[in-house]
Amino acid sequence: LTLMAITLSVYIAIFTVLPNSISIRSGFARWLSPALIWTSLELVRTRIPILGFPWGSLGYSQFKTLSIVQFADITGIYGISFLIVLINSTIYLIIENRWLEPRDMLGTVKSGISNPKLIISSLAILILCVGYGLWRINIYKSMPSLATPVRVALIQGNIEQDQKWVPAYQEKTFNIYKDMTLAASKKGMDMIVWPETAAPFNFQREKKYSRQIFDITKESGGYLIFGSLSNKYDSGRIQMFNSAFLVSPDSKIFVKYDKIHLVPFGEYVPFHRFFPFVDKLVEGGIEDFEEGKDYTVMTIPGGRLGVLICYEVIFPDLVRRFVRNGAQFMVNITNDAWYGRSAASYQHISMVTLRAIENRVPIVRAANTGISGIIDPTGRIVKETDIFVRTWIYGDIFPKASGDTFFTTYGDIFAYTCVFLTVVFFVTIVYDKRRR
Repeated sequence: LTLMAITLSVYIAIFTVLPNSISIRSGFARWLSPALIWTSLELVRTRIPILGFPWGSLGYSQFKTLSIVQFADITGIYGISFLIVLINSTIYLIIENRWLEPRDMLGTVKSGISNPKLIISSLAILILCVGYGLWRINIYKSMPSLATPVRVALIQGNIEQDQKWVPAYQEKTFNIYKDMTLAASKKGMDMIVWPETAAPFNFQREKKYSRQIFDITKESGGYLIFGSLSNKYDSGRIQMFNSAFLVSPDSKIFVKYDKIHLVPFGEYVPFHRFFPFVDKLVEGGIEDFEEGKDYTVMTIPGGRLGVLICYEVIFPDLVRRFVRNGAQFMVNITNDAWYGRSAASYQHISMVTLRAIENRVPIVRAANTGISGIIDPTGRIVKETDIFVRTWIYGDIFPKASGDTFFTTYGDIFAYTCVFLTVVFFVTIVYDKRRR
């Protein structure tokens, strides 16, 4: 926990230093550089190997303001964060120019940017973003879907974390999901979704329960997606995976997706060679999981889908790769029991909404203890459950029928542009100082 706090605080520390370094002389840079730097740091925080953790990026604070966040289908979440910092920079500079006389370290008055220019520029950008958002929402509401609706049920078992892997509780856990699945199937479901590791066993090895899974899908008449452990043999050793399975009603086919982005210290211990005394935080004595390699797209009669396991959904580029591979909607399965009754469960689903907007695909989410929900391509949470209740919900979704968004096609190009402009500012300042 201490290591995580130190690591994440570094980004804030850098942000407090760099704008002052960049903007000693240029009023325009004083206005623009904070947004560029913040956005660049959010990209680094997402992309840095192993310790990448883009939880709670600034732009997620606007997830309920749908008119603001729609341009994420161009810029990704980074554009929303950029806009927030830019508007706040404007407010600050207006206050500074009105009541303060900013000077540099030599006592010289800094060159500024006039209040009218600040206000006009910022309002123009804000109006453009909101206008685009309202236009996109209106298009979605007024344009009939070309896709056939898929009726989906989300099962929320609410299984206690300390009992989930207890052998004596295994049968009870399975029966909870079985009963709710069969109850949901009476509504005529095309697909039923269980949460991450909802099946507390290895689907490929526990023949007793795997047969029961096939029986459930046959009786329900719908495709079943569920989370389970899986394994494969490689070079004489067993590799363990955190996986999602899709089983057809006739039990003739099943497709497996292995989680690609694992949780450090939760599913594996990074740098274990240097920290042999550190162990995982998960229960059950399971060895380190292996990373999946394939962005598996599964197919049901209503469309093609990709599965995101747990916090994979907070990584924008990972999600867009599934859509680029042909996924028409996404399924997120997770176990948020770890978070307890904290804000984390609410934060988690708020981040899912931006993935829907970025790629203009519906997302359904099944969480063990909540929050489970259905999200449309505008980021609106159509249905959701409360946390720590045993329940199930269902609804119709319309798989994406048209082409990819700009973000799906080009990814984080906006954020990389911010990085490039930040570097340009630094190079310009260093060159200017040397000339002087």
